[in-house]
Amino acid sequence: GEPVAGKFDGQAMTFYGRWTYKFLEAGRRGAAGVLVVHETAAAGYPWSTLQNSSAAAKFDIVRANPDAERAPFQGWIQRAKAEELFTAAGLDFVALKASARRADFKPVVLPGLTLSVDFGQIADRVETRNVIARIPGSEHPNETVMYGAHWDGYGVGTPNAQGDKIYNAAVDNATGVAALLELAHAFAEGPRPKRSVVFAAWSGEEAGLLGSTYYAANPVWPLDTTVANINVDSLLPGTEIDPNVVVIGKGKNQLDDVLARHATQAGRTLIADPAPQAGAFYRSDHFPLALRGVPALFPAAGFTGASAASRDYVQNRYHQPTDEWNDTWKMDAAAADVALIYAVGRELADSDQWPEWNAGAEFGPARDASRAARR
Repeated sequence: GEPVAGKFDGQAMTFYGRWTYKFLEAGRRGAAGVLVVHETAAAGYPWSTLQNSSAAAKFDIVRANPDAERAPFQGWIQRAKAEELFTAAGLDFVALKASARRADFKPVVLPGLTLSVDFGQIADRVETRNVIARIPGSEHPNETVMYGAHWDGYGVGTPNAQGDKIYNAAVDNATGVAALLELAHAFAEGPRPKRSVVFAAWSGEEAGLLGSTYYAANPVWPLDTTVANINVDSLLPGTEIDPNVVVIGKGKNQLDDVLARHATQAGRTLIADPAPQAGAFYRSDHFPLALRGVPALFPAAGFTGASAASRDYVQNRYHQPTDEWNDTWKMDAAAADVALIYAVGRELADSDQWPEWNAGAEFGPARDASRAARR
């Protein structure tokens, strides 16, 4: 309900509003620590979500220089508690939050307040694997079109009311992995693409996009000449083909135009994520590569709530033990989505196109910095 500065795309979440950006930026600026003020409406989830996850083990990739990317401590604080602290310092939280929206805002000190942080931790090293396959291009093997889908789920977790504690992850994301395999078969059995095509099954998505984050930091093939990254996550079963194709992050780059052409030929229409304020674009495996400039496409995810089938899935099965395979499933709808995803990748792999980020997209400058690497 508060006014939003025009440069940040209205109520839609941008990267700059995500807690991940705030933590990264705090580390980059050498902060001693960072506490994000939690507000349920802005975050899209209640404080209890943070409470429930706080006791669980936290994971990160092995970083070359972690001190340059992470503040010594980071966490969250409830808005009501933040307001109490500001009041104790003789300051008005609401007024300062409003003034922080201005470009000329300067940080303020909380007079008379100090913070002491003491916590213990046990560090361990766990190894997991991304699984990556590649079809070398016939003419431009150093240029890469990438498909990705995460293979992990939540595994064994809190039992539901029926006592089921196995989080099968059938839709999220066994369907994506199945699609990835079918895409690989289609490219392998068809004409050899002019550009190389990579199929990446990412690990650790549910633990924080870890597999794709590691690849982005340690790419097997240069990101500067990776044409696009097409993310496949949570395809819904069913016989009814939705005339609408939801694109998470619609309008961010020119890959929309490629998808739109093929969707039109199939009698379908692209629509935007109906809940952009939830920031879904920043919570799946295309994002770490987008952060380094690689144009990303994330179509047809089943958790957007854009259709009756999607709303039913989100309410009754998403991230629950009930997300399990059923032998009555028909995959007509998912197959139609995969056909579109294949058509986009095939066009890119057989063309000289270099899709760009649209003006104003957060990741355009990172891509522009490597322009000389592309023919």
